[in-house]
Amino acid sequence: MAEFKIEGITVGGKPISGMVNADSLKDAKQKASQLATDKKFKLTGVFERVNWLYRVQKGTEKPIDGEQKSYTKDEVKQALEKMGYRVIYVRKKLFGNKQRAAPATEVITFVRMSADLMRQKLPFNEILMLLMNDVGNQALRDALKEINSELKQGKDSEKVFLKQAPVFGKFTANMLGLASKSGNMTEIYESTAKFLERNAQFKRNLKSALIMPLVTLFILFLAVLFYVGYIFPATAEMFEKFKIELPPMTKATLGFSRWLTANFLPLIIAIAVPIILLARFLSTERGKFLMDKSIIKVPVVGPLLHKTSIEIYCRVFYALYSGSGENIDVIRMAAEACGNKYMEHQIKTIAIPMMLEKGKGLTESFQATGVFTQTAISRFNSGAETGTVKNTAMQLAEYYEKETTYKLANAIEVIQLSVSMIIMLVLTALTLVSSETATIRPKAPGTIIHYIMYLVGLN
Repeated sequence: MAEFKIEGITVGGKPISGMVNADSLKDAKQKASQLATDKKFKLTGVFERVNWLYRVQKGTEKPIDGEQKSYTKDEVKQALEKMGYRVIYVRKKLFGNKQRAAPATEVITFVRMSADLMRQKLPFNEILMLLMNDVGNQALRDALKEINSELKQGKDSEKVFLKQAPVFGKFTANMLGLASKSGNMTEIYESTAKFLERNAQFKRNLKSALIMPLVTLFILFLAVLFYVGYIFPATAEMFEKFKIELPPMTKATLGFSRWLTANFLPLIIAIAVPIILLARFLSTERGKFLMDKSIIKVPVVGPLLHKTSIEIYCRVFYALYSGSGENIDVIRMAAEACGNKYMEHQIKTIAIPMMLEKGKGLTESFQATGVFTQTAISRFNSGAETGTVKNTAMQLAEYYEKETTYKLANAIEVIQLSVSMIIMLVLTALTLVSSETATIRPKAPGTIIHYIMYLVGLN
């Protein structure tokens, strides 16, 4: 959540200000209005922290241009005047105010390097100073500078990191914020780095398994359309012009080509509109939930994605689980980090209520969700009986990492073989049609003469 500044006036006419956390300016205004009603003051403004461009001058020196984050224009102006500058102008930056996500590789490098330096007993403030100077991405560098500044001011570390969720990602910001309070900072950074590395590796492998075959099939589809819709009719219609009877496959292909040409625009609309609507729906929370619920049932890829989600869940669970009674938040956070909205929903709406309201155990509650494999349930049950739930979670994560890595390699081979078979079948079909067309022979001698003249351009 971002931080917003609110200003108001009390009943006695005294100005007041404060901060609220919200996902957007609209949400911040709603929270501020509710707060004004509860605390009985008049709300005068809600301000988002944005970038301001300024130009200042000191004496007769050359004017200096700069950029500063602040809630209001007056705050920037007053701060610059206190430094002895004459303010020429201060204006709001129109573009680039929203925080941009840093590249995954940059975030992984930062977390991994932080974990390694912590193991060498280097203080965290020195780690931040060291790494922020070497970060290549501007968004991440600015986020680290802001984190360092706010931590020096004594602000709550969890809130400081959560403010940078758009840059780090929600899960990473949450984990790094908790690490500062946990007492086992190095271990949580190490687990977070492992999770991010594993997640990035899985996405790379998944792309190699799906993206390239899909691109290959798409290009093949376009090539077939070009052949059937443009090249083939030019040959087949020439035979029709001389009333030469066409063989069955050639005749059928020509009929399909004419139908395709006549209905090309409606077909494009009929294909494009559902794809656009589906993409928009899948970007909504409901769409993500239904997609994640369905995708785990897809052959070959589905079980891999499902087990990878369980692996991620177990890694986060291991990093945060304390063995005491305060682990409901750990279960919730691990569910949010697993990357599957359906799995997250089942754990939050079934497992957690069962534990809180009915006093059920961890294993029984997990089993009721229907999203954990029997292997996972069995291992958690053994861990609960022996008091080694934390270690069991790590064992499960390592087990599923090895299994999914091995099976994904096999899946890539199966998918690539399937694509090769499809390409072979399509090329075989085109070859058969072309071969049949090549066997066409005119029956009447006069037709042969006209046919030859047509070919040489004399007709």
